[in-house]
Order: sequence, then C-alpha cells, then structure tokens
Amino acid sequence: MSDQLRALMEDAEAEGRGLLFLSPHLDDAVLSCGALLSTLGRRLPITVATVFSAAAPPPHTRAACTYLRQCAATGALDLYDERRREDIEVLAGLGVEHVHLGITDALFRQRQVGRTLTRIGRVVPEVVHRYPTFRLDIDRGRVSRGDRALLELLHHEVRTLAERIDAAVVLSPVGVGRHVDHLLTRSLGERHRTRVHYSDFPYDRRHEPDPTYLSAHRLTRITWDEGIHRRPDLIRAYRTQADALFPTGDIPATPETYYLPPWRAAAS
Repeated sequence: MSDQLRALMEDAEAEGRGLLFLSPHLDDAVLSCGALLSTLGRRLPITVATVFSAAAPPPHTRAACTYLRQCAATGALDLYDERRREDIEVLAGLGVEHVHLGITDALFRQRQVGRTLTRIGRVVPEVVHRYPTFRLDIDRGRVSRGDRALLELLHHEVRTLAERIDAAVVLSPVGVGRHVDHLLTRSLGERHRTRVHYSDFPYDRRHEPDPTYLSAHRLTRITWDEGIHRRPDLIRAYRTQADALFPTGDIPATPETYYLPPWRAAAS
C-alpha cells in the first residue's frame, strides 16, 4: 500500500522540489514519520517545521508540573532548550532541515488577562492559562477561542515557508488523540492542496482517527514500512521524552500510517 506514497515522493524528487513536514511538538514528526524521513532525508530537500516549540516561565498549572516531573525536569525553559537541541541533532543526522516556529506549547500557553486575574494566577495558575487542565481541555480537542488569531498568523508563516522551500507536498498530523496542538497543526496543513496527513504515533496505539474527519476529507489510508527498523533508535535520541512516552523501553517498529486525499489517491 506504500506505492501511492512512494510515487508521490518520486514525483517530488524528479521535479527537484522539497517536502514540508509540520510537527506539533519537538518530536512528533520523527515519532510518526521517522521511517519515511530516514528513507528520503538525503534524496530530496526536506524541512520539518515544529510549531509549538517553546515553554513559558512559571507559575505552571498542575498539568504542566506533572509533565515536568515525568521528564525529570527542574524547569520548563531549560527542558525546552534541551528538547530543541535534541530535535536539531536528530534531524541533522537524517539530512533534514529544521525550523522552530517558537509558539508556546499548550501546557504553558497563557491568556491575556487584567491585573486582578494576573495576581490570582500567581496562586492559581489555571485561571490565566488557555488550557487549565490536560484531561478536560488539551486532551479533549477543545481549541481555545484565543488560539484562532494565532492560527491565522501561523497560516501565513507556513504558507511563506512552503513557498520558500518550494514544497511539493505538506505533511501534517491527522489528529489522532485530539490533542489541541495536533489539531491546530492539522489545520495548518489543510489549506494546502498537495497535502498528506500522518497518523499520530504513539497516540494511535490507544485511539482511532476520527472517522467523521476521514470521511469528510475522503482520506485514503496507506502504510509505509521501509526503514521502519531505524525509527526506534531515532525516537530514543529524544532523551528527554523517550522514557516518559515508553516507560518499558519497548518502542514498537510498526509500519507508519498516512492518509492521502483524493487529489493523489485518484491519480495513483
């Protein structure tokens, strides 16, 4: 079933054009597309643009503090400095360019509030954050109204980047698990006609993609397994995240899943 995707990449290579992977966070592109990236990284120009690549100083919500403990991190800013270094190192090893757009991760994204709420927020940080909880907000796919203006700014930035690198295809997550940052990144890919969605690993081990979304966009599921044996080691190179994501140390080398819209599925 990878023939359709292979033909798409061969077309881009023949035309001397690039690929743009949109990654919600500083590991998602490799988590979900590591095999594809390792296969194509030195054959054609590839850029991975990570959207939510920054943290913010305290005070932090309980959800953010829990995440920092899972990563054995003493501070969010230092952790994200290290995460960016990891990402640069892994992608450079694949022959892939990186762009960090510098938007704050949902765990740390704050609202614009007045002085009174700012003072309260020093004691109860949840009141000044766009996503006060993980389980009831971030993980439910409830995109904050405050992020709509942000999305428009990002659309312009991504369009400019795609034009600059002459991207033949833009790849973005399909949004398995409904994490708000993944849904926002999916929206950034939707405006590009020549787009492909990738399944969000490892969230797709526990959740299925939204069938309504797949049907509405007439997406065709395909798999890719070339180079899949290399993906576990690539994931382990994200040292700050690997243990929290895979506590047993077992990273399955299962085929990657991609979703093609009708413009390509029909042509193939």
